[in-house]
Amino acid sequence: MTTIRGARERARTEVTAAIKDEARRQLAAEGAAKLSLRAVARELGMVSSALYRYFPSRDELLTALIIDAYDAVGSAAERALATADPADPPARWTAVCVAVRAWALTHPHEYALIYGSPVPGYQAPQLTIEPASRVGLALISIAADAHRADGIALPPLSEELRPEAQRLAAQLAPGLPPEVMAALIASWAQLFGLVSFEVFGQFNNLVEARDELFTHAARRLAHEVGLMDRHRTP
Repeated sequence: MTTIRGARERARTEVTAAIKDEARRQLAAEGAAKLSLRAVARELGMVSSALYRYFPSRDELLTALIIDAYDAVGSAAERALATADPADPPARWTAVCVAVRAWALTHPHEYALIYGSPVPGYQAPQLTIEPASRVGLALISIAADAHRADGIALPPLSEELRPEAQRLAAQLAPGLPPEVMAALIASWAQLFGLVSFEVFGQFNNLVEARDELFTHAARRLAHEVGLMDRHRTP
């Protein structure tokens, strides 16, 4: 029985992977709004009723693809963080940013699924929150490590924003100064703004030295968060 169960589980895993692969192909060709379970089943030579045993609705398939995409970019960020010099916070920050950009440029349609226009009629469930947080948590960990080690330069923070920054710090990174937390949230948004400009073509016919611009911008974001160079303060 164990052998039979194992074979069934492997078969289910293989079919699930094939469904997702075909769905990603459709995302690239038609966009997320036109994703169709019937079309996926037809391309795989399956009847619709068989595919529904794996994904009962289009939204469940979309959710699976969204989680996969968030996990993929999160893994890229975490690998970069793990291999960067722990004694050089700005270099760690830049490495994570560069990894996020590289993943997005290699997987533009998956990037568009999670950071592009919302899919009409789709609302992401709670289970997407944890995968979606992985890049942000990687960036937060850099600031937290720096704060515990050599310290961090506190960015300016208006008194009007301080209560919100304190709430965010308590929720996401207890012990991190609210000044840093506010700068982190802003820099996280700016990182994906930079990546989106490139992925979605806003830099076309304008920016040629894109690697250099991105690296420069990522380092500036590290500076704005308060990460200090090994040899000098920002």
